[in-house]
Order: sequence, then structure tokens, then C-alpha cells
Amino acid sequence: MAKTGGLGDNLYIAGFDASGDIQQLGSISGGPALLNFTAINKSAYERQGGLRSGQIEYTAFFNHVAVTGGTHEKLAALPTTDQILTYCRGTTLGDPAASLVSKQINYDPTRGDDGMLTFGVSAQSNGYGIEWGRQLTAGLRTDTAATNGTGIDTTASASFGGQAYLHVTAFTGTDVTVKIQDSADNVSFADVAGFAFTQVTAAPASERIALGNTATLRRYLRAVTVTTGGVTSVSFSVNVIKNEVANVVF
Repeated sequence: MAKTGGLGDNLYIAGFDASGDIQQLGSISGGPALLNFTAINKSAYERQGGLRSGQIEYTAFFNHVAVTGGTHEKLAALPTTDQILTYCRGTTLGDPAASLVSKQINYDPTRGDDGMLTFGVSAQSNGYGIEWGRQLTAGLRTDTAATNGTGIDTTASASFGGQAYLHVTAFTGTDVTVKIQDSADNVSFADVAGFAFTQVTAAPASERIALGNTATLRRYLRAVTVTTGGVTSVSFSVNVIKNEVANVVF
């Protein structure tokens, strides 16, 4: 695998493509809390994992769009509801992505003496930790009808469940449903039970779904769109996390 930089990345916030207004990502972090189990007869720390956590911190430019709503309108609202974030490391099918169910806790401006105005934002996990997966869409994918996406190779089948994140940034039509399918040979695909997102009738929209801890995902995965009433255009992103080891809690 070739080494790469961070050029051509994307950041989606609750179904909103903020990529063009993000200066930098300061931190994408998470993992279990370290619990200190060191006894008095030990000469070094003993630790065990506790609750999982995660955060994404980023710096945004000031983009104010009064009528349709720009990045400023989205972030300045300081929503109290959960906000799903997905950071895409590149925008090629199968590229890594990190997703987080989070609370936005701030929107802090800094104005430099050179006139630069930026805003620092911290999104901290709520209910789930940071989850790294792979993109089933090449960044944002636009479908103008029900479409079968291209499969990605996850190298082997696994029976430890999985999670997936959806962002819908634009939608025209009656309805669309995004589903994840799997295959053993990258030819014959089938729906994965429980791996369909809620039907979308408007944008922006975002959602996290999860399988049971023992659900099987076969080697190849793809994202498909279906509709009952018709879809004219839908722009969306899917990040899938295929668990390679047993998980106690998602």
C-alpha cells in the first residue's frame, strides 16, 4: 500500500457537505478509557479498557449563506440533537472513512491580525465511539435512478456484525432507500438483513445502523438504491464498518 497525504478529503456533517469550508482537522481520536487496576504490589501500571469514546475536532471557514444556509448557519445553530459526522480520507471507492455519532459542543471564532477568520469546532461522541470503515461510495455518489453500486473487496467473510453510516446531501423525487448487499464472489449479491437505511424523502438526512454481534458479512460489499415512488436524483455517501473481531457493545 502506497503512503498518501491528506489531499482530496471530505467532511460530511448530518447530511451536509462541509468539505469546501473546512481548513483543517485537528483531531480524529477515540478508543476505550484507560482504567487503572494497579495493585500496591506492582511496580508498573496495570490497565484495562473502559467505555469507548471518540471525537472529531476541526477548523471551519466563515461561510454565511442567509437564504439557503451555509456552513455558518449549520454550525452556529449549536444543535442539541445528535450530529453524525463522516471524515473521508480520499474519495475513491473503498477509501477509509471515520464516522461518529456526536454532540457539537462549541463554535469558537478566531480572528487573526491578518484578517483570517476561522471557527474551532469539537464534536464529541454520544453513545458510540469513533468508527473507522471503508467507503461504499466514492465520496458523494449521485444516482438518478435505482442503481447497483460497485462492490469492494474486504478480503474475507466475517461473522462479527457491522455498522454503517449514511449521509444524504441532496434529493429530488418521491423516495429512495439505500441498502447494503454482500456477495461471496462479487457477482451474485443479496440484501443483508437489517442493513437497510430508513427510506429517504428529503435531504439533508443522516443515519447510523448496526447489525447484531454475530451477523455474517460476506467478502464483497456494495451500496444499492431502490425506490417505490421514483427518484430523480440523490447525492449520498455510505461508510461501512465490518467488524473483524467479536464486539461486546456497539
